[in-house]
Amino acid sequence: MIDLETTYMGLTLRNPLVVSASPLSRTLANIQKMADAGAGAIVLWSIFEEQIVHEAAELDYYLHYGTYRFAESLTYFPELPEYHLGPEEYLAHIAAAKAAVDVPIIGSINGVSEAGWLDYATQIEAAGADGIELNVCYLPTRPGVTAAQVEEGYLAILRKVRAKVSIPVAVKLSPQFTSLGEFAARLDEAGADALVLFNRFYQPDIDVDTLEVEPSIVLSTTWERRLPLRWIAILCGRVQASLAASGGVYSGLDAAKMILAGADVVMMTSALLAHGIDHLRRVREELAGVMAEKEYVSVQQMRGAMSHARCAEPSAFERAQYIKALTQFGGTAIRE
Repeated sequence: MIDLETTYMGLTLRNPLVVSASPLSRTLANIQKMADAGAGAIVLWSIFEEQIVHEAAELDYYLHYGTYRFAESLTYFPELPEYHLGPEEYLAHIAAAKAAVDVPIIGSINGVSEAGWLDYATQIEAAGADGIELNVCYLPTRPGVTAAQVEEGYLAILRKVRAKVSIPVAVKLSPQFTSLGEFAARLDEAGADALVLFNRFYQPDIDVDTLEVEPSIVLSTTWERRLPLRWIAILCGRVQASLAASGGVYSGLDAAKMILAGADVVMMTSALLAHGIDHLRRVREELAGVMAEKEYVSVQQMRGAMSHARCAEPSAFERAQYIKALTQFGGTAIRE
């Protein structure tokens, strides 16, 4: 009997397959399908700092605006643009999801500043979320901003949220840090219960006809798993925080590789958008099959078997693989 149970950010999950933040979680029907298909946990779509700040500012404006008009307008409540996607519904959605399924529900906040919107974390906790994922999305465009200042911004946000809530907090990271290992250790010390590797920055294009920036969203490919695979292997055993692999997981074999590297969980979105929510069943069955074939009886036994911590000289090993890859490449088609 294969034991797929794992622990992530202090939560016990029935298996390591976690549905990451995406529009798929916007409906309760989809959340129920995810749970039925075997998801170990579900991260809800991200609520953006701009949504929270905008709604608060606009509501404040209209309420004060009504004060200076005739008496009948004092009972007026504005129909704000896209109000149905705002913070209040997000909180209600958390509560509804918790009532509908028996797997952990994790809220997600996407922001960049240390503003008062972080108070919203306490409301996510009060709504019943089992954890919070901080999806800090900051691209420094001013040359004067140093790497140290960027890192301190992440740490400040984490510390502020950590001081406000008692539920676990995960930080979703970009791979674009000067010394990712050292920064991961600092996040670990600052109280991160989990590190999610990695966030994907959506690269814009330019429309030469309209001379406008054109946003584009491209699903991840299996090739992209190699970056989180490497860093999870490096960090496994060197931080206390749970490690989540995000990007390029389409199959049970992909999931197995991440766990061998040291992942506690693997996160999936692109595969479900491409193949449907029921694809989770297939991935779970494939993962169990790979484990049985390799004679692993549990995720716990398998986790980190191929991590750097298990290698006597990890730096030498990395260098050897780098040289081997370059010297053996003969111009033939690159294999996945």
